Amino acid sequence: MEASPIRCLVSAGPTREYFDPVRFLSNPSSGRMGFAVAEAARAQGWEVALVSGPVALPDPEGVRVVRVETGDEMHAALLEYFPECDVLFMTAAVMDTRPRHRSPHKVKKDRLPGVIEMEPATDILADLGRRKTGQTLVGFAAETENVEANARAKLVRKNLDFIAANEVGVPGSGFVSETNRLVLISRDGGREVLGPALKRELADRLIDRVAPSVARGREGRERP
Repeated sequence: MEASPIRCLVSAGPTREYFDPVRFLSNPSSGRMGFAVAEAARAQGWEVALVSGPVALPDPEGVRVVRVETGDEMHAALLEYFPECDVLFMTAAVMDTRPRHRSPHKVKKDRLPGVIEMEPATDILADLGRRKTGQTLVGFAAETENVEANARAKLVRKNLDFIAANEVGVPGSGFVSETNRLVLISRDGGREVLGPALKRELADRLIDRVAPSVARGREGRERP
């Protein structure tokens, strides 16, 4: 009997956290890295679901795409697919804070507050790390300093199997660039530099490096 395809879940793009119906806080993530990972996984014959924040990219062919906007919407969509997936690539740049209060109506200019009170947003990846039952979790860390140290701490804190770290704010790397450079760090202490290269090429390399762990994790989940 032919084995079913590996089930891959990918998050991509930014999230938006609204202050009122027309104003929000966000970040410049283009979604390109996540879409590239989804395309690379599909090219491997995997079954792919892509949960994307607001980006200006077409749906990858053969990929189930769920469009969301806020962090809570992304969290809910990922929770729907996560229990049955074999691997999650969390490339989305989720806002980690949000306005404590959201006005139901547009706030007029003369009534804008001098300070917007903020609160922590849901840590989606940490929540999924607590829920995992053999899935391979691949996180991403966009950093501006102490890149690898911060990434390693995130890997442990969020119960990940791999983390791909990159330095944002440098030429050829980060949110809006078509290229990137990743340092892939594994739970067992492995470290490999991928790139600089086009994000689609990096996605292929990333899938190749992670695939053996995905296969082992899947075998463990399916074993009686």
